[in-house]
Amino acid sequence: MNAASFEDAGGFARQRRARLAAELPGLDWLAAETCTSPVLSPDGSTLAVVSDRDGTPRLWLIPLAQPGPPRRLDTGEDYVRMVAWSPDGEWLCLTTALGGGERTLVRALHPDGSDARVVAGTPAGVASISCWQPGGHIVGLAESSVTDPTTLNTYAVDICSGRRRYLASGPAARVCAFSHDGRYAVVRLGARGVRRLLLIDTRAGSSADLLGADATVADACFARDDRMIYLHTDADREFAALLALPRVAAGYPESAALVAARDGIELEGFALEPTGRAVVAVWNVEGHSELELVELAGGQRRALPAPPAEVVTGCAFTQDGGSLMLAVESSTEPPHVLRYPLPPAEPVRLAPALAPPWPPDAPTAPELHRWRARDGLKLSGWLYRPAGALGPVPTLVWLHGGPEAQERPTFNPLYQALLSCGVAVFAPNVRGSSGFGRRFVDADVHRRRFAAIDDVADVAGYLVDAGLTDPTAIGCAGRSYGGYLTVAAMVRYPTLFQVGVDVCGITDFETFFAHAEPWIAAAAVSRYGDPQRDAALLRELSPIHRVGQLSAPLLVVHGAQDTNVPTIQAEQLVAALRARGASPDYLVLPDEGHEILGAPSRAVYLREVVRWLIKHLLDVDERSA
Repeated sequence: MNAASFEDAGGFARQRRARLAAELPGLDWLAAETCTSPVLSPDGSTLAVVSDRDGTPRLWLIPLAQPGPPRRLDTGEDYVRMVAWSPDGEWLCLTTALGGGERTLVRALHPDGSDARVVAGTPAGVASISCWQPGGHIVGLAESSVTDPTTLNTYAVDICSGRRRYLASGPAARVCAFSHDGRYAVVRLGARGVRRLLLIDTRAGSSADLLGADATVADACFARDDRMIYLHTDADREFAALLALPRVAAGYPESAALVAARDGIELEGFALEPTGRAVVAVWNVEGHSELELVELAGGQRRALPAPPAEVVTGCAFTQDGGSLMLAVESSTEPPHVLRYPLPPAEPVRLAPALAPPWPPDAPTAPELHRWRARDGLKLSGWLYRPAGALGPVPTLVWLHGGPEAQERPTFNPLYQALLSCGVAVFAPNVRGSSGFGRRFVDADVHRRRFAAIDDVADVAGYLVDAGLTDPTAIGCAGRSYGGYLTVAAMVRYPTLFQVGVDVCGITDFETFFAHAEPWIAAAAVSRYGDPQRDAALLRELSPIHRVGQLSAPLLVVHGAQDTNVPTIQAEQLVAALRARGASPDYLVLPDEGHEILGAPSRAVYLREVVRWLIKHLLDVDERSA
């Protein structure tokens, strides 16, 4: 980068930094309401959503049949994670997080707020809902075992009486579906990447394996007549697809018929039309969602117009089959809910009722970039550039969690806050990310994780070689697994990044497995390694043992209620750095767990992370000295 172009970039950065300084704490435009987990009442008159309109995720009911204000139901002080409406319309079931953390309860109450009760879970365990038995008030739920906390037990629970029917147990167990007559259930179980589906005969007490191989994607639902089971899976496949398996078939995959698949493209979800004649498939095409209507009888397929959002995170038919309920978001708008008419017409925004009022130059949409890692593996990522920026600009590399997640063009307030003061964001999908096929997901398992760390260095190299940033103005940050990858890359390549931010990241696998919730640790063994058998490898992969090589300033952020990646991970890292004379910043969010869900906490997080990054990325004079 020549001196003139660097000075141009520096002048641009100074202007943006001055604007941010003038506006702080004026990041209010990033605190727009988000609505998730939408579910329509069976009569279609009311929409239930999880909304943070009052600052924390709560349960709200939005009248649709006649005008009226949204109404919040009192479900206690805990954060609400998801909500489901019983098919008879009498009950709402929801998963709530104790203190915003990882330990959850299942609660039930009537839509008028009466008869509230705890259905499952304890203060020291986890419980969650998944699906309802068609036509009634029996719900499938999972709950951590008292005798073996590494596994989850699944049940069919009568909400009215509280009676339970045991289904199956295993790591990360979840009820996927019930048959319409209630006799059969499909239960998913297995650690990450080694999931299986069981067909449970609740009368005979028997079970059968529905998949012939382990899967990273495994879900199911029954046809209207219960004779067929639709499987959403990548078992024996490179990319997830939709298959149909006769309930009495000899086995999978011999008896399974392919319903919907695309070469090189993942099926990320599907919805069965109420009459059972068709499904809507949701495809992940280079991070964007595409909708397709598939006729089950003849196999005809018809692309549906794209909704006015880049990513569909939830899809369900209304009871009459005349519309889809879509949970959506995009790079320029937070999560919201649309009614998508069928046949296709203009979608109707349901919640929040209005789009956020953005400033003139915000937010900014990204561009997709592609390059190759040092071993030739194809990688991609999303580049967010500040409005009006020319040439190389200071850039933050942001690494997503998972690792079996995917960076997609969804709304991230941190990105937009950084863009507003002149810092670009590059969000890559390094190996281990989902959305690119089974081999790509498995490309970082166990010892292959070192290659994922190298991917981070290759990201920085690509940005410099492409003339997008200057090698003296690159930061690295990430949350959860992305936080781990940030610190791992910074100790392995100590001169590559000028600043880092570790949000809720693992720094020591030994203490992670010792202190994480047992059901979380058990499910992670398949991805990271066994804490006993692979102890030497896990020690080699843990950046805490090479923290002396970390030379760039680091901000460590952690939720005090986090028991997924426990706070000991942050405490160990900060203590180790301070013992070596370093001065890391340490931000603890007292009301948050592994995710930052409360609006007050998000505001503090945004303010401190943005200040930390611009201090080290935009001080041109100091970096040039």
